[in-house]
Amino acid sequence: MSDIPPGDRSPFNQTPADFVQPSQRVELKVAAARPTVTYVLLGLNILIFLLQMGAEAVSGYDLLALYGMKINELIVDGELWRLFTPMFLHGSITHLAFNMYALFIFGRGLERYFGHFRFLLLYLLSGFAGNVISFAFSSSFSLGSSTSIFGLIAAEGVFFYRNRRLFPGQARSAITNIVMIAAINFVIGLSPGIDNWGHFGGLLGGLIFSWFAAPVMSLEGTPPSLSIRDTRDSGDTILASAMVLIIFGVITALLIINRT
Repeated sequence: MSDIPPGDRSPFNQTPADFVQPSQRVELKVAAARPTVTYVLLGLNILIFLLQMGAEAVSGYDLLALYGMKINELIVDGELWRLFTPMFLHGSITHLAFNMYALFIFGRGLERYFGHFRFLLLYLLSGFAGNVISFAFSSSFSLGSSTSIFGLIAAEGVFFYRNRRLFPGQARSAITNIVMIAAINFVIGLSPGIDNWGHFGGLLGGLIFSWFAAPVMSLEGTPPSLSIRDTRDSGDTILASAMVLIIFGVITALLIINRT
């Protein structure tokens, strides 16, 4: 898969003051996680790409891609890890750079409010869903973290929609911007060599997960001291994860049975 940068700056990277009207004078406290997982994923993807380059320099073959990319016939033969490993592999330095730029832009803001574990689940499950849909509708080999990136784009849109009352005057423009980013990338994805089905699957997986697990923020306290609390609990995350795994797991099983 090959992608373009999704935008110059994610509208999700807001400061705490952006949650209230400019005319209000309040002290707003927001408990936000540091984007540790985002940086770990950035480092991991770069490290794996360096290993790909090293393996190719030594053997003449990109062995990690050969054993990890999405190859439909081998998935049918039982190599189910190929529905997960492509999200950590890239075909070129440009491919890696575009995807890591997108992860940096979207990941930091999302992880701040999703938290480490929920954000990691979003990334992994979106990548899985994207590879399943690519397995279903595309016979081409594919690799790349863009399946996961499109899941992040969907999650950002859901977050803004769910919390639109806390973003007066911003949620609509933010959602419009996200829709345009996704649409532009899908149009670019019509070019040869780009797995649009994987993009669509990642978007769908991220949408399902985040619709049931994305933070739903609530203002608490009294002016001038207010705080924002996430009203979701761990049960919502478990339910959302199970839904994505079951839906796309069943699709995978039916495809394998049909193609065997």
